[in-house]
Amino acid sequence: MSKPVITIDMGGTRIKIGIVYNNSLLASSSIDANSNNGLRSRLPYIQETVEKLLLQERLSLTGIAGLGIASPGIVDNHQKKILSIDKKFGDAPEINLEEWCLQAFDLPFFIENDARAALLGEWKYGKAQDYDNIVLMTLGTGIGSAAIMEGQLLRGKHFTAGILGGHSVINYKGGLCNCGNKGCVETEASTWNLATIINSDKNFAESRLASIPEVDYELIFGLAEEGDKTALQIRDQSLQAWSACAINLIHAYDPEALILSGGIMASGSQIIPYIRKQVEAHTWTPWGTVKIETAEFPQTAALLGMAHLISN
Repeated sequence: MSKPVITIDMGGTRIKIGIVYNNSLLASSSIDANSNNGLRSRLPYIQETVEKLLLQERLSLTGIAGLGIASPGIVDNHQKKILSIDKKFGDAPEINLEEWCLQAFDLPFFIENDARAALLGEWKYGKAQDYDNIVLMTLGTGIGSAAIMEGQLLRGKHFTAGILGGHSVINYKGGLCNCGNKGCVETEASTWNLATIINSDKNFAESRLASIPEVDYELIFGLAEEGDKTALQIRDQSLQAWSACAINLIHAYDPEALILSGGIMASGSQIIPYIRKQVEAHTWTPWGTVKIETAEFPQTAALLGMAHLISN
Protein backbone atom coordinates (compact mmCIF):
# COMPACT_ATOMS: atom_id res chain seq x y z
CA MET A 1 0.00 0.00 0.00
CA SER A 2 1.87 3.07 -1.27
CA LYS A 3 -0.45 5.66 0.30
CA PRO A 4 -2.89 5.69 3.23
CA VAL A 5 -6.60 5.30 2.46
CA ILE A 6 -9.77 6.51 4.16
CA THR A 7 -12.29 3.78 4.94
CA ILE A 8 -15.84 4.03 6.30
CA ASP A 9 -18.00 1.24 7.72
CA MET A 10 -21.70 2.18 7.78
CA GLY A 11 -22.99 0.12 10.69
CA GLY A 12 -26.63 0.35 11.66
CA THR A 13 -25.73 1.62 15.15
CA ARG A 14 -22.31 3.27 14.66
CA ILE A 15 -20.48 4.56 11.59
CA LYS A 16 -16.78 3.74 11.90
CA ILE A 17 -14.20 5.86 10.08
CA GLY A 18 -10.55 4.93 9.76
CA ILE A 19 -7.26 5.70 8.05
CA VAL A 20 -5.47 2.52 6.94
CA TYR A 21 -1.83 2.30 5.88
CA ASN A 22 0.36 -0.75 5.25
CA ASN A 23 -2.43 -3.15 6.22
CA SER A 24 -2.99 -1.62 9.64
CA LEU A 25 -5.34 0.94 11.12
CA LEU A 26 -3.46 4.18 11.76
CA ALA A 27 -6.37 5.94 13.41
CA SER A 28 -10.11 5.52 13.76
CA SER A 29 -13.19 7.12 15.22
CA SER A 30 -16.93 6.54 15.16
CA ILE A 31 -20.17 8.49 15.22
CA ASP A 32 -23.78 7.60 15.92
CA ALA A 33 -25.37 6.16 12.80
CA ASN A 34 -28.92 7.44 13.41
CA SER A 35 -29.61 5.14 10.47
CA ASN A 36 -33.39 5.46 10.73
CA ASN A 37 -33.00 9.11 9.71
CA GLY A 38 -31.11 8.31 6.50
CA LEU A 39 -27.54 8.77 5.33
CA ARG A 40 -27.64 12.25 3.77
CA SER A 41 -27.88 13.99 7.14
CA ARG A 42 -24.82 12.06 8.40
CA LEU A 43 -22.51 12.95 5.50
CA PRO A 44 -21.37 16.29 6.99
CA TYR A 45 -20.49 14.53 10.26
CA ILE A 46 -18.59 11.82 8.37
CA GLN A 47 -16.66 14.52 6.51
CA GLU A 48 -15.89 16.36 9.76
CA THR A 49 -14.63 13.14 11.40
CA VAL A 50 -12.41 12.33 8.41
CA GLU A 51 -10.91 15.81 8.52
CA LYS A 52 -10.20 15.49 12.25
CA LEU A 53 -8.45 12.15 11.73
CA LEU A 54 -6.32 13.59 8.92
CA LEU A 55 -5.36 16.52 11.12
CA GLN A 56 -4.59 14.20 14.01
CA GLU A 57 -2.29 12.08 11.80
CA ARG A 58 -0.81 15.16 10.08
CA LEU A 59 -1.93 13.94 6.66
CA SER A 60 -3.18 15.95 3.71
CA LEU A 61 -5.70 14.79 1.13
CA THR A 62 -3.00 14.88 -1.55
CA GLY A 63 -1.30 12.02 0.28
CA ILE A 64 -4.42 9.81 0.36
CA ALA A 65 -4.99 7.11 -2.30
CA GLY A 66 -8.77 6.97 -2.09
CA LEU A 67 -11.89 6.65 0.03
CA GLY A 68 -13.97 3.50 0.43
CA ILE A 69 -17.35 2.85 2.01
CA ALA A 70 -18.52 -0.51 3.34
CA SER A 71 -22.31 -0.30 3.24
CA PRO A 72 -25.16 -2.58 4.24
CA GLY A 73 -27.54 -3.53 1.46
CA ILE A 74 -27.10 -4.50 -2.17
CA VAL A 75 -24.14 -2.61 -3.60
CA ASP A 76 -23.05 -2.25 -7.24
CA ASN A 77 -19.29 -1.90 -6.91
CA HIS A 78 -18.94 -1.14 -10.64
CA GLN A 79 -21.41 1.75 -10.85
CA LYS A 80 -20.34 2.67 -7.29
CA LYS A 81 -23.83 2.96 -5.85
CA ILE A 82 -26.16 1.40 -3.30
CA LEU A 83 -28.95 -0.30 -5.23
CA SER A 84 -31.22 -1.31 -2.38
CA ILE A 85 -31.04 -1.16 1.40
CA ASP A 86 -33.10 -2.69 4.19
CA LYS A 87 -34.55 0.22 6.25
CA LYS A 88 -31.19 1.43 7.61
CA PHE A 89 -30.01 4.55 5.71
CA GLY A 90 -33.15 4.30 3.57
CA ASP A 91 -32.26 7.32 1.40
CA ALA A 92 -28.84 5.93 0.42
CA PRO A 93 -29.85 4.62 -3.06
CA GLU A 94 -30.83 8.20 -4.00
CA ILE A 95 -27.43 9.67 -3.07
CA ASN A 96 -24.55 9.98 -5.56
CA LEU A 97 -21.82 9.04 -3.11
CA GLU A 98 -19.07 9.22 -5.71
CA GLU A 99 -20.03 12.85 -6.38
CA TRP A 100 -20.10 13.55 -2.63
CA CYS A 101 -16.62 12.04 -2.27
CA LEU A 102 -15.25 14.17 -5.12
CA GLN A 103 -16.79 17.36 -3.76
CA ALA A 104 -15.78 16.72 -0.15
CA PHE A 105 -12.32 15.22 -0.67
CA ASP A 106 -11.46 15.11 -4.40
CA LEU A 107 -10.51 11.44 -4.02
CA PRO A 108 -11.17 8.24 -6.01
CA PHE A 109 -14.24 6.51 -4.58
CA PHE A 110 -14.91 2.83 -3.86
CA ILE A 111 -17.89 1.04 -2.33
CA GLU A 112 -18.74 -2.55 -1.39
CA ASN A 113 -21.24 -4.45 0.74
CA ASP A 114 -20.14 -4.34 4.38
CA ALA A 115 -20.10 -8.10 4.97
CA ARG A 116 -18.02 -8.65 1.81
CA ALA A 117 -15.60 -5.98 2.99
CA ALA A 118 -15.37 -7.61 6.42
CA LEU A 119 -14.72 -11.03 4.87
CA LEU A 120 -11.97 -9.55 2.71
CA GLY A 121 -10.40 -8.01 5.81
CA GLU A 122 -10.39 -11.39 7.57
CA TRP A 123 -9.21 -13.23 4.43
CA LYS A 124 -6.26 -10.95 3.80
CA TYR A 125 -5.22 -10.09 7.34
CA GLY A 126 -7.17 -12.19 9.88
CA LYS A 127 -8.50 -15.63 10.74
CA ALA A 128 -9.36 -16.63 7.16
CA GLN A 129 -5.86 -16.27 5.68
CA ASP A 130 -5.31 -20.03 5.39
CA TYR A 131 -8.49 -20.74 3.41
CA ASP A 132 -9.78 -20.21 -0.13
CA ASN A 133 -13.35 -21.28 0.72
CA ILE A 134 -14.80 -19.24 3.57
CA VAL A 135 -18.13 -17.92 4.76
CA LEU A 136 -18.54 -14.95 7.11
CA MET A 137 -21.63 -14.38 9.27
CA THR A 138 -21.97 -11.07 11.09
CA LEU A 139 -24.27 -10.78 14.10
CA GLY A 140 -25.17 -7.17 14.75
CA THR A 141 -28.04 -4.77 14.10
CA GLY A 142 -28.96 -7.25 11.37
CA ILE A 143 -27.42 -10.52 10.20
CA GLY A 144 -24.90 -10.22 7.37
CA SER A 145 -23.05 -12.80 5.34
CA ALA A 146 -20.48 -13.11 2.57
CA ALA A 147 -18.66 -15.94 0.82
CA ILE A 148 -15.39 -16.66 -0.91
CA MET A 149 -15.32 -19.78 -3.11
CA GLU A 150 -12.14 -21.12 -4.68
CA GLY A 151 -10.39 -17.85 -3.87
CA GLN A 152 -13.05 -15.65 -5.48
CA LEU A 153 -15.25 -13.19 -3.61
CA LEU A 154 -18.86 -13.91 -4.60
CA ARG A 155 -20.84 -10.98 -5.96
CA GLY A 156 -23.12 -12.41 -8.63
CA LYS A 157 -24.77 -10.88 -11.69
CA HIS A 158 -27.09 -8.73 -9.57
CA PHE A 159 -24.67 -8.23 -6.64
CA THR A 160 -26.67 -10.39 -4.18
CA ALA A 161 -24.57 -13.58 -4.17
CA GLY A 162 -23.50 -14.57 -0.68
CA ILE A 163 -24.86 -11.57 1.21
CA LEU A 164 -28.46 -12.56 1.97
CA GLY A 165 -27.82 -15.20 4.62
CA GLY A 166 -29.72 -13.11 7.16
CA HIS A 167 -32.73 -13.29 4.87
CA SER A 168 -32.75 -17.05 4.50
CA VAL A 169 -36.08 -18.35 5.81
CA ILE A 170 -35.90 -20.45 8.97
CA ASN A 171 -39.56 -20.08 10.03
CA TYR A 172 -41.95 -19.88 7.10
CA LYS A 173 -44.81 -19.08 9.51
CA GLY A 174 -42.78 -16.33 11.14
CA GLY A 175 -43.15 -12.58 11.34
CA LEU A 176 -42.72 -10.11 8.48
CA CYS A 177 -39.15 -9.00 7.86
CA ASN A 178 -37.99 -5.56 6.70
CA CYS A 179 -37.10 -7.18 3.38
CA GLY A 180 -40.72 -8.21 2.75
CA ASN A 181 -40.18 -11.92 3.38
CA LYS A 182 -41.46 -13.92 6.37
CA GLY A 183 -39.48 -15.76 9.02
CA CYS A 184 -36.01 -14.58 8.02
CA VAL A 185 -33.09 -15.18 10.37
CA GLU A 186 -33.07 -11.43 11.11
CA THR A 187 -36.76 -11.49 12.08
CA GLU A 188 -36.15 -14.36 14.49
CA ALA A 189 -32.93 -13.11 16.09
CA SER A 190 -31.32 -9.72 15.47
CA THR A 191 -30.86 -6.46 17.34
CA TRP A 192 -33.25 -4.44 15.17
CA ASN A 193 -36.16 -6.78 16.04
CA LEU A 194 -35.14 -7.53 19.61
CA ALA A 195 -37.80 -5.35 21.27
CA THR A 196 -40.59 -7.09 19.33
CA ILE A 197 -39.17 -10.53 20.12
CA ILE A 198 -38.92 -9.73 23.85
CA ASN A 199 -42.40 -8.19 24.11
CA SER A 200 -43.97 -11.31 22.60
CA ASP A 201 -42.52 -13.61 25.29
CA LYS A 202 -45.13 -14.96 27.72
CA ASN A 203 -42.94 -14.22 30.76
CA PHE A 204 -42.10 -10.66 29.71
CA ALA A 205 -44.17 -8.89 32.40
CA GLU A 206 -42.24 -10.69 35.18
CA SER A 207 -38.85 -10.21 33.52
CA ARG A 208 -36.30 -7.59 34.55
CA LEU A 209 -36.28 -6.70 30.85
CA ALA A 210 -39.73 -5.11 31.28
CA SER A 211 -38.21 -2.24 33.26
CA ILE A 212 -35.26 -1.58 30.92
CA PRO A 213 -35.95 0.86 28.04
CA GLU A 214 -33.11 -0.16 25.71
CA VAL A 215 -32.14 -3.81 25.49
CA ASP A 216 -29.23 -5.38 23.60
CA TYR A 217 -27.87 -8.89 23.35
CA GLU A 218 -25.13 -8.29 25.91
CA LEU A 219 -27.88 -7.65 28.46
CA ILE A 220 -29.88 -10.67 27.24
CA PHE A 221 -26.90 -12.99 27.70
CA GLY A 222 -26.08 -11.48 31.11
CA LEU A 223 -29.64 -11.84 32.47
CA ALA A 224 -29.91 -15.34 31.02
CA GLU A 225 -26.89 -16.31 33.10
CA GLU A 226 -28.78 -15.01 36.15
CA GLY A 227 -31.81 -17.16 35.31
CA ASP A 228 -34.23 -14.56 33.93
CA LYS A 229 -36.86 -16.67 32.10
CA THR A 230 -37.45 -14.25 29.21
CA ALA A 231 -33.74 -13.65 28.71
CA LEU A 232 -33.13 -17.42 28.72
CA GLN A 233 -35.86 -17.96 26.13
CA ILE A 234 -34.57 -15.17 23.87
CA ARG A 235 -30.96 -16.31 24.21
CA ASP A 236 -31.80 -19.90 23.32
CA GLN A 237 -34.10 -18.91 20.45
CA SER A 238 -31.38 -16.66 19.06
CA LEU A 239 -28.68 -19.30 19.35
CA GLN A 240 -30.92 -21.73 17.49
CA ALA A 241 -31.67 -19.16 14.76
CA TRP A 242 -28.00 -18.27 14.27
CA SER A 243 -27.09 -21.96 14.15
CA ALA A 244 -29.74 -22.56 11.47
CA CYS A 245 -28.29 -19.66 9.49
CA ALA A 246 -24.76 -21.07 9.85
CA ILE A 247 -25.92 -24.47 8.62
CA ASN A 248 -27.74 -22.90 5.65
CA LEU A 249 -24.61 -20.96 4.70
CA ILE A 250 -22.43 -24.06 4.94
CA HIS A 251 -24.82 -26.08 2.79
CA ALA A 252 -25.02 -23.25 0.25
CA TYR A 253 -21.32 -22.39 -0.13
CA ASP A 254 -19.30 -25.46 0.93
CA PRO A 255 -16.71 -23.58 3.04
CA GLU A 256 -13.73 -24.92 4.92
CA ALA A 257 -14.33 -22.38 7.67
CA LEU A 258 -17.08 -20.15 9.01
CA ILE A 259 -16.00 -16.83 10.55
CA LEU A 260 -18.35 -15.17 13.06
CA SER A 261 -18.16 -11.41 13.52
CA GLY A 262 -20.21 -8.39 14.59
CA GLY A 263 -21.07 -6.60 17.83
CA ILE A 264 -23.09 -9.47 19.32
CA MET A 265 -19.91 -11.57 19.31
CA ALA A 266 -18.96 -9.79 22.54
CA SER A 267 -20.85 -12.80 23.92
CA GLY A 268 -18.84 -15.14 21.69
CA SER A 269 -17.78 -17.39 24.57
CA GLN A 270 -21.39 -18.59 24.72
CA ILE A 271 -22.20 -18.33 21.01
CA ILE A 272 -19.26 -20.18 19.45
CA PRO A 273 -19.57 -23.47 21.40
CA TYR A 274 -23.31 -23.65 20.74
CA ILE A 275 -23.05 -23.00 17.00
CA ARG A 276 -20.06 -25.34 16.71
CA LYS A 277 -22.05 -28.15 18.37
CA GLN A 278 -25.08 -27.59 16.13
CA VAL A 279 -22.98 -27.41 12.98
CA GLU A 280 -21.16 -30.63 13.84
CA ALA A 281 -24.48 -32.37 14.55
CA HIS A 282 -26.56 -31.14 11.63
CA THR A 283 -24.46 -30.24 8.57
CA TRP A 284 -24.10 -32.70 5.72
CA THR A 285 -20.33 -32.55 5.24
CA PRO A 286 -19.03 -36.10 4.67
CA TRP A 287 -15.60 -34.69 3.85
CA GLY A 288 -15.05 -33.48 7.43
CA THR A 289 -15.81 -30.66 9.88
CA VAL A 290 -16.18 -26.97 9.06
CA LYS A 291 -13.99 -24.89 11.35
CA ILE A 292 -15.92 -22.27 13.33
CA GLU A 293 -13.80 -19.23 14.23
CA THR A 294 -14.35 -15.86 15.89
CA ALA A 295 -13.19 -13.00 13.67
CA GLU A 296 -9.76 -11.59 14.45
CA PHE A 297 -11.01 -8.07 13.71
CA PRO A 298 -14.70 -8.08 14.74
CA GLN A 299 -14.90 -4.28 14.82
CA THR A 300 -12.49 -3.23 12.07
CA ALA A 301 -12.39 -5.98 9.41
CA ALA A 302 -14.58 -4.00 6.99
CA LEU A 303 -12.23 -1.01 7.24
CA LEU A 304 -9.25 -3.26 6.41
CA GLY A 305 -11.16 -5.00 3.63
CA MET A 306 -12.06 -1.72 1.95
CA ALA A 307 -8.42 -0.66 2.16
CA HIS A 308 -7.47 -3.85 0.34
CA LEU A 309 -10.01 -3.14 -2.41
CA ILE A 310 -8.73 0.40 -2.86
CA SER A 311 -5.09 -0.67 -3.02
CA ASN A 312 -5.55 -3.56 -5.46
